[in-house]
Amino acid sequence: MTTTTKRITLTVPGMGSDHCAGIVRTTLQRLGGVAEIQTNIASHRVSIGVEQGGPDADVLKQAVEGAGYDVASVSSDTEADGEADAAIEEGYLRQARKRLWIAGVPTTLIMILMMPHMFWQPIPGYLAIVALLAFPVVFLHGGAATHRSSWRSLKNGTFNMDVLISMGSLPPYLIGLIGFVYPMTSFIEMAATIMTFHLLGRYLEALAKGRASQAIRRLLTLGAKTARVERDGEEVEVPVKELEPGDIMIVRPGDKIPTDGEVVDGESHLDESIATGESIPVYKGPGDSVIGATINKEGRLRVKATRVGGDTFLSQVVRLIDQAQGSRVPIQEFADRMTGRFVPAVLLISLASLVAWLLFPDALRPILDWGANFLPWVNPQASTPVLALIAAIAVLVIACPCALGLATPTALMVGSGIGAERGILIRSGEAIQTFKDIKVMVLDKTGTITRGEPKLTEVVAAEGINENELLTLAASVENASEHPIARAIVDGASERGVKPGEVSEFRSTGARGVSGKVDERHVLIGNRMLLEEAGTQGLEALDETLRVLEGKGRTAVIVAADGQAMGIVAVADTLKEESIEAIRGMHALGLHVVMITGDNERAARAVAEEVGIDEVQAGVLPEGKVDAIRKLQERHGNHVAMVGDGINDAAALKQANVGIAIGAGADVAIEAADVTLVRGELTGVVEAMHLSRATFGKIVQNLLWASGYNVAAIPMAAAGLLHPMIGVIAMTASSLSVIGNSLLLKRRYARLQPRGEDS
Repeated sequence: MTTTTKRITLTVPGMGSDHCAGIVRTTLQRLGGVAEIQTNIASHRVSIGVEQGGPDADVLKQAVEGAGYDVASVSSDTEADGEADAAIEEGYLRQARKRLWIAGVPTTLIMILMMPHMFWQPIPGYLAIVALLAFPVVFLHGGAATHRSSWRSLKNGTFNMDVLISMGSLPPYLIGLIGFVYPMTSFIEMAATIMTFHLLGRYLEALAKGRASQAIRRLLTLGAKTARVERDGEEVEVPVKELEPGDIMIVRPGDKIPTDGEVVDGESHLDESIATGESIPVYKGPGDSVIGATINKEGRLRVKATRVGGDTFLSQVVRLIDQAQGSRVPIQEFADRMTGRFVPAVLLISLASLVAWLLFPDALRPILDWGANFLPWVNPQASTPVLALIAAIAVLVIACPCALGLATPTALMVGSGIGAERGILIRSGEAIQTFKDIKVMVLDKTGTITRGEPKLTEVVAAEGINENELLTLAASVENASEHPIARAIVDGASERGVKPGEVSEFRSTGARGVSGKVDERHVLIGNRMLLEEAGTQGLEALDETLRVLEGKGRTAVIVAADGQAMGIVAVADTLKEESIEAIRGMHALGLHVVMITGDNERAARAVAEEVGIDEVQAGVLPEGKVDAIRKLQERHGNHVAMVGDGINDAAALKQANVGIAIGAGADVAIEAADVTLVRGELTGVVEAMHLSRATFGKIVQNLLWASGYNVAAIPMAAAGLLHPMIGVIAMTASSLSVIGNSLLLKRRYARLQPRGEDS
């Protein structure tokens, strides 16, 4: 068993697709002492778990650079740094823009000169001028990084996509130089154009992927930079990074909460939309927990820091999104196998095209004659060597599998970013694919369907008794108890404007009830058995009411004063407001909804009937939930998801094919889950399922488009029907279409009403 002792993160700007990420992973896996590798194309980062005695940061960096990819930075800090990530992203974009300008200006001049030289008047010294203009494009600032990457890749025994671009640009330039000693068609223009469009594609991809990953970058930069804290009786301002658990922070109106904490003094409303997607400010008072980066709207608060640095809610969210964007979808394994063999296969096809045109030109020329009727760039009159070279180079540039490599990660970037903005954290790509096939949704009851807090629901007075009198007696005695049912009765009385009186001689009789004196009246509160033993009169008149309330799953207690039954007060764990709507949405998705709970059958059935649950399994102990999930998987073919919020749900969440944690629940449940609903609302399950289906749909569309494009384009290129310059434009357009298709997810969800706003 291996143990990861440290984690090292490399920023690799050139890792622009899953194909590139695969080469980086393969290279690092060859090193001994590497326990885990996670690649994130959105942030161009590689996170490596290193065992004790394993390679250090320099060795890892050298290995990645040996595979053909420059390393921009190395870090052993696991805490997310939004400013650093944004700076790296901007630096990569700036570099791509600079290379495009260096290549674009000379190539534009070449195109301007080429037109009159070819069609009107030959330009003296044209070849020398073009060769000089194209040299920096192909060899220096424009193409140097591409060729360096190609060389490192080949030297390392791998084939990245830059190999195809180098093969498509270097031979045309070098062959074009033959024109200085032997009259022939110049290919130098082609070399410059191929490299320029390649760099244009890289720049546009960087621009588009930056938009796709902007959700996580916004999260990373939303935290406060400084905090006001109490130190030695004074209020001082310190960087957030210097905060420690236990520090008392002063948060004024309009300020961001510096880090996760607990309110110790003051009241206010906080804008928590960054964390929950909820636009309505939430009330916070002493004892309430607050989330770092949320905004204090009006009151002054004193907040005790509870979590700092990488332990904060915001950092955990970033890590979850990072994992999702860097995770792998099972369908991607097919694409990985394709791209792993693709580049060598393309090189062979290109060589075969060259040889075929040189050996069998007469057999292939009729194809050109046919293509010339509707393709203006096809020239059947060109010499055989020229046609052979055009076909070989066209295959190289048209077949670059950028689109195939971008198909999955771009969709994951956009989908996980949308989810984060809406309070849905999908941890893994596998969960996205598995989610679409879910047939059974298992729900825990307490804290998931219900609030997990008992509340006063009914007050039923006996004949001739006033309800307020009954509630005053009950609240007065229960006010001396700390039992959850007692607190529910006292809080319910307060909400109804009833104030408890003074109680004396308070006594608790275990789980059966309580008693005490209120205004010299002896009050007894408890179950029927306790009151019968005390000889209470008038119980029979309350039996039918008691039976009805208990049939609804209520916990009902009888109140008696001086030996006479006064009435019944009932409490219950009330439903969350959205539960009925959420379960209706699950049914609309075709799901069979099951509730598994440790509560008794009667209480469970009452809740199930109220919200529309299809199947109930009651009285299930925590250790029995795993077996219950397993049996459902056997019945429904491993298509079972579970929603839970407690520590006792963690094992069952792991057992389910997709585990969904209510974000307000226990940390261990969130860690065990594949999906976390930050707002803690059950309607998020339906939204998460819609999002996962839409994201997976985009992945499939992208893979079909990318693979279909290559299948159709390579034969055309080999037949000489695609000019290399047209091919490189089409290749760039293919990659951008995949990114654009993924970005359509954002447009789709942008049309939806923001969560928390009124219609």
